Amino acid sequence: MRMENGNSVLHIRSAVTGVLGILTAFWGWFGWLVVIWAFLMLADWLVGSAVATKDGRWSSARAREGVWHKVGMVLIVSVALVADWLIGTLLANLPLVELPFTYNVLLGPLVIVWYVIGELGSLAEHAVTMGAPVPGWLPKILEISQDAIDNVGEAITGENSGEAEKNEGGARK
Repeated sequence: MRMENGNSVLHIRSAVTGVLGILTAFWGWFGWLVVIWAFLMLADWLVGSAVATKDGRWSSARAREGVWHKVGMVLIVSVALVADWLIGTLLANLPLVELPFTYNVLLGPLVIVWYVIGELGSLAEHAVTMGAPVPGWLPKILEISQDAIDNVGEAITGENSGEAEKNEGGARK
């Protein structure tokens, strides 16, 4: 009986590993980045709703606002991805247009990583609300990381517009 259970676990592990390998071959690192971002968005919304429910602050209007916020984020990522595709297509087909660096994708990954860090910060804020101790350096490192991504975007565009928009809680989204 033990051998059967061991074989079953081995078969399940092999199947999961095979599926993950196929998905990685199909999506690459960028696909996994999108999956992680989608998971974090869902987790942030669910945990935020749970915290609001626990505190007696949950309302359907606020929950809808949270969904609309996430839909807006998806729209911005879609804009960045289409812009990546458009810029790549232009560079590949218009010989007079050149950039001082090789361009594959840039905007989509930058925007998604920026949002991933924001979702991590939001989840950390929820944890604090739930009473969990959070190392003081964690929010600082998340903010520094988001600033670094902002600096890349600003360096590419040649602007130094300062800080990105903040949500009402003070954490970037």
